[in-house]
Amino acid sequence: MPVITLNPHFLELKPSYLFTDIARKVEAFQQSHPDRQVLKLGIGDVTLPLPEPVIQAIHNAVAEMGTAEGFRGYGPEQGYAFLREKICQADYTQRGIGCIQPEDIFVSDGAKSDTGNFLDILGQHLTVGVADPVYPVYVDTNIMAGRAQQIVRLPATAANGYQPGPDNLPQALDLIYICSPNNPTGSVASRELLQRWVDYCHDHHALLIFDSAYEAFISDPDLPHSIYELPGSETCAVEIRSYSKKAGFTGLRCGYTVVPAALKVTAEGRPDEVSLRQLWNRRQTTKFNGVPYIVQRAAEAVYSPEGEQACAGNIAYYKRNAALLKTSLAKMGYQVYGGSNAPYVWLKVPAGFSSWSFFDYLLEQQALVTTPGSGFGDCGEGYIRLSAFGSYEATQAAVQRLQQLPRQI
Repeated sequence: MPVITLNPHFLELKPSYLFTDIARKVEAFQQSHPDRQVLKLGIGDVTLPLPEPVIQAIHNAVAEMGTAEGFRGYGPEQGYAFLREKICQADYTQRGIGCIQPEDIFVSDGAKSDTGNFLDILGQHLTVGVADPVYPVYVDTNIMAGRAQQIVRLPATAANGYQPGPDNLPQALDLIYICSPNNPTGSVASRELLQRWVDYCHDHHALLIFDSAYEAFISDPDLPHSIYELPGSETCAVEIRSYSKKAGFTGLRCGYTVVPAALKVTAEGRPDEVSLRQLWNRRQTTKFNGVPYIVQRAAEAVYSPEGEQACAGNIAYYKRNAALLKTSLAKMGYQVYGGSNAPYVWLKVPAGFSSWSFFDYLLEQQALVTTPGSGFGDCGEGYIRLSAFGSYEATQAAVQRLQQLPRQI
């Protein structure tokens, strides 16, 4: 009888994903308390409907696909030129970033997918640096790839603004992840900090993966939206973006990854440099058939004047929720961070609670769902993440419930 073997590194993962554990607890609570309305401040999903210009673009594309002249089958794996050109113009050229061309942009089904998929083309023995707390996908996908023992967690604390820098690292890093605005802490990396990371990558021949899925929430003009605003970044950094939060595409699925032509790497045991963009293109043409034409037309509509206005309105709505949470919790005496240029508020739990015990307390006492900070790493212990992606009415109701808690818990 043949023995079926598997990738042993999958057995090194925790038994379940953080949000699966939360969903299980919430389901059990709802079953035992069917009369109570649960308010979800832990949700990372958007709740506003798709903007009208996006909906109209979808209808038009569907009608187009229903004609012999407009039908499209397999599209380019890299994305249609009409969308890549719009992305390049609106997200880079108009921001004064001239080092990015449409050919550097690869349309995908979302930032989460590309964050993990990009590891396909990287070496097995890389030392990986991640902030702690961290978006779990960065860690889990590297564990799946066999790098569990090569992950270096860099403490992200109040002392460093929840954005660790390249100083006093425990060891040299080959691959570095930066998420800004950050999930879960809501922090945003400064221009000065990002420049130090870019310089570090040049000095140590390291690669930076910059996750800017939440860049649309940045309103402070001094904070960078793209890693390519920093000199030299086009030769050491890959940028991953998403329409999930910017335009409400969590259910529609579309994002993109930027791999500049100037970014070269070397293979282990080989002296010659190769184009990372060329390797990513090879990976995509083999393993990915591209994002549906209808979805790409929807993404194109995001860049129309009407689409930009509608998306900005949705972002402002969520930022109003974040401001309400942050201001109200601060008035209650909680220590809160984030929430200004990001949709997440990072709250320090009261003394005597752990992340999970405070999660349980809020669920049992006020039917409020949050996200335990310890699920994002050891440095997340003692915190919970609150999301601004609910309705304003639900956010107001959640604040009222929080105000009903004892002042001295």
